[in-house]
Amino acid sequence: MGLKGFVDLQVNGWRGVDFSSTGLTMEGIRKAARELAARGTAAFCPTVITSSWAAYGHALPLLAAAADDPECGSRILGIHLEGPFISAAEGAVGAHPRRFVLPPDIAAFDRLYDLCRGRLRILTLAPELPLAVALIRRAVGRGVRVSLGHTLAGEDDVARAVDAGASLSTHLGNGCPALIDRHRNPIWAQLGSPLTIMMIADGHHLPPSMLNAFLLAKAPGKAILTSDSAPVAGLPPGEYDAFGSRIRLTETGRIESLEGPWLAGSASCLLDCVNFLASMGHAEEDLLLRLARDNPLESLGLGPAMPDIPAGPSVRWTGTGFEVTGKEQSA
Repeated sequence: MGLKGFVDLQVNGWRGVDFSSTGLTMEGIRKAARELAARGTAAFCPTVITSSWAAYGHALPLLAAAADDPECGSRILGIHLEGPFISAAEGAVGAHPRRFVLPPDIAAFDRLYDLCRGRLRILTLAPELPLAVALIRRAVGRGVRVSLGHTLAGEDDVARAVDAGASLSTHLGNGCPALIDRHRNPIWAQLGSPLTIMMIADGHHLPPSMLNAFLLAKAPGKAILTSDSAPVAGLPPGEYDAFGSRIRLTETGRIESLEGPWLAGSASCLLDCVNFLASMGHAEEDLLLRLARDNPLESLGLGPAMPDIPAGPSVRWTGTGFEVTGKEQSA
């Protein structure tokens, strides 16, 4: 038995639905949840990136209400707030709008927590910033999983964050400068820690050699696959506005910022990421289900048996990868 699909802890949007937008609607959230379910994502955390207070004030209460919606609520495991307490340094900030980055502040966190109406599940922050450790303790004390990301943290920063209760690492290997010290850098600092790492296996964010190294270091129990799906995922190639800037979705599925040399999310869903890993030689059903279902649930304190999630399309192992079965395979 158990859940018949994947669990994605980082979904920024899908096919024109932007979870960080002041234009977000309940029907848009329902549409994204339906279409993700049709592609094998049974449950997910809608992710809101570093945004204006106007965007937070609109999107966060709406996503919290969607978690109670009869149509899509059972598929929403809680809100992932990626920022605003991240590094504003070039490279580390990535595609997040730097003008909305905030220093760690407990009062600001409490305001965001209240906007989420008890549905805040994950907070991504940079632990090297002043007052970050106090903020981690505050968030963990309110039942929020803290993940490190968009950071320049060193080993001591990571160790202090772990001691304060941080448990996850957001898209390790991304959200950091392209050029880093070969020995002392945020990737090694997190990889060598007790953190459970999240990684994007879309064929663009990380090279296969790095994915293999991460798996050797952390799998099977301390690694999680995420899609980092962008609002333009599922749309035709072209130029779009997303994350407060202009981006380009290429024919190959790469999403590039037109304002700097960085990626702006992924065009993949979790099924694509799982099957990319399988194509690399990790075609083991049990391992892939741990990375894309069991470990994500366990990281949130949940279990693989989720009876409240409605029946629908499910994923089936073919021997070389997964496919979606059921009536709603396309949307």
